[in-house]
Amino acid sequence: MELNKIIKEVEPIEVLNFKDVDILGISYNSNTINSHEIFVCLKGEHADGHDYAQMAFVKGAVAMMCEKPLNIEIPQLIVKSTQEKIADLSACFYHNPSRELNLIGVTGTNGKTTVTHLIQKIFEQNSKKCALIGTLGYKLSSSSEYFEAKHTTPQAPELQHTLQKILKSDILNVVTEVSSHSLEQHRVRKCKFSGAVFTNLTQDHLDFHITMDNYFNAKAKLFERLETGSYAVINNDDKYASKLIERVPGGVEVITYGVKNKSDLMAQNIEFTSSGVSFTCVYKDKKTDVKLMLNGMFSVYNALAAIGCALANGIALDISKAALEGTRSVAGRFEIVCTSPLVIVDYAHTPDGLENILRAARELTPKDGSLICLFGCGGDRDATKRPKMGKIAQSLSDKIIVTSDNPRSEDPQQIITDILSGLKLINPKTVFVEPDRACAIKMLKTIAGDKDVVIVAGKGHEDYQILKDRTIHFDDREEVARVFGAN
Repeated sequence: MELNKIIKEVEPIEVLNFKDVDILGISYNSNTINSHEIFVCLKGEHADGHDYAQMAFVKGAVAMMCEKPLNIEIPQLIVKSTQEKIADLSACFYHNPSRELNLIGVTGTNGKTTVTHLIQKIFEQNSKKCALIGTLGYKLSSSSEYFEAKHTTPQAPELQHTLQKILKSDILNVVTEVSSHSLEQHRVRKCKFSGAVFTNLTQDHLDFHITMDNYFNAKAKLFERLETGSYAVINNDDKYASKLIERVPGGVEVITYGVKNKSDLMAQNIEFTSSGVSFTCVYKDKKTDVKLMLNGMFSVYNALAAIGCALANGIALDISKAALEGTRSVAGRFEIVCTSPLVIVDYAHTPDGLENILRAARELTPKDGSLICLFGCGGDRDATKRPKMGKIAQSLSDKIIVTSDNPRSEDPQQIITDILSGLKLINPKTVFVEPDRACAIKMLKTIAGDKDVVIVAGKGHEDYQILKDRTIHFDDREEVARVFGAN
């Protein structure tokens, strides 16, 4: 693409050293830049791209987008915020694919991954192709393999490129997780969403957002940008629901869902069994009984969110019912790894997420069995949630094993100390501490009996562990299978 076309779309404050060069790609990483690409000097949490502009030039950059003039003799697009304008640049370079797609955004603290997978299943049940983008990567159908993605919501160039590839694959429906980081960092700024889904909002990412108000405001951006004729599906039982509905522009259809509060779409007669959860789905004058192979109250909410999105897209309740009833758990989300004892691996890494998963597990715990929770907290992340998670784990479990998650640059023992500060009493018969996660999982062999239920929480689908000086291969599911065998 000619630089002149990009300039018209980006509208920089100033253009230095103009020459209408041909741009073959977009890069914001000087280590991976290719010849004839434009280099965007992004300011991140840990690095400033302006410091790497010279290196990018040496490696073949033919233009720069930056926030200040650089002493480099190539075209420079000076903008107020490269973080904002990289979204404009990317959408322009990949020909604005979202304008031709039915793009659905799902946001919230918990449930995004499962809800996006359920929506994809429902669309396919309705004979419509649907691609998915999220934490596990992106995939063109529910039966295809995942392609790797670096973030829950990719950076703007990768996101727009992925949307273009989906469009070229003759797929017109896309459901994507939309993280608060991506909204705050403008990654989806140039995406045209047909609809948005809100799952819930509880404490997470306060290391980045600082306050819950900031966190909410970031999430709300997805809904504020909806255009007339689009729709918003909102969890009416969440305490932020009314505030979020106020942010939805006029001309946007709002569908609320819930279990407790009066909503457009509701679940009634909820029953839990060892094989899943069943409920009556009520929408206006229509009722249908749904029996999921998923468990926990959170699964009811996730199902309602997906059904609400389907209704907004004109998909009948019986289609959603058929799709949901045929769906098993998503990787690392309440995933049963072995049955004797019953060991469940889950991604729960927030106070609310851990509480939800433990309450669901309690429903499966026999009267003569114990509920055991193995968990840790990530390093270099919101430390205030650590004692809260310790308190929740102790109050809802019979025994807990406190271990490491992804300690990153922090001392694992300090993270564990923070968690333990939330406990009322450290009884050596019910509270166990083992910083080495692999050893902690091995401890289950001696702690857990055949009738017990074990939750291994925090990492879910992840197959790595981030330590201070390196990242190693580590998969909770593999470790559990190694300890208990496949049963």
